[in-house]
Amino acid sequence: MKSEELIKVWDLPLRIFHWLLVTAFFVAYFTEDDLLTVHVWAGYLVAGLLVFRIVWGFIGNEYARFSQFLCSPMLSIAYLKDLMQAKAKRYIGHNPAGAAMIVLLLLSLLMTVVTGLAVYGADKGAGILAFIGNSHEHFWEEIHELFANFTIVLVIVHVIGVVVESIIHRENLARAMFNGNKKRP
Repeated sequence: MKSEELIKVWDLPLRIFHWLLVTAFFVAYFTEDDLLTVHVWAGYLVAGLLVFRIVWGFIGNEYARFSQFLCSPMLSIAYLKDLMQAKAKRYIGHNPAGAAMIVLLLLSLLMTVVTGLAVYGADKGAGILAFIGNSHEHFWEEIHELFANFTIVLVIVHVIGVVVESIIHRENLARAMFNGNKKRP
């Protein structure tokens, strides 16, 4: 039996970013007011990871760069149509649906962080938005929860997409995010 030839796609910094982001987001999501200090520090970690990912999107390896995978929404929609018919093209890096998901996740997480900082500033008078003071705390809290919950929905859709892609292309994409390797085309 011939072993598959593998190609390194996801570099170590990107894989560490991915799993740290998953961990930090869920720690923040499940701690909320009960463990506010943990919640806040997990949120700061998410913020730092987002800054890293944006920078890495310009200077990272070929498959981490935004220029390699960002595409038009129409291309993402066309890809999803092909996917539903089980005839989607296989991509070594992110496919067009994955590109759209990355953009949505980054934006939703960024909004979650910014509104979280606003809540912290309004409620506790702390953090980099402490100058907000006691203004509109309830508003910021509602928007913060909206984006946190929207991120959960995106994560669920992302995981479903990974499972579907793994089945259609007969490739364990979750394992690829641990070891960085995918089958060579």
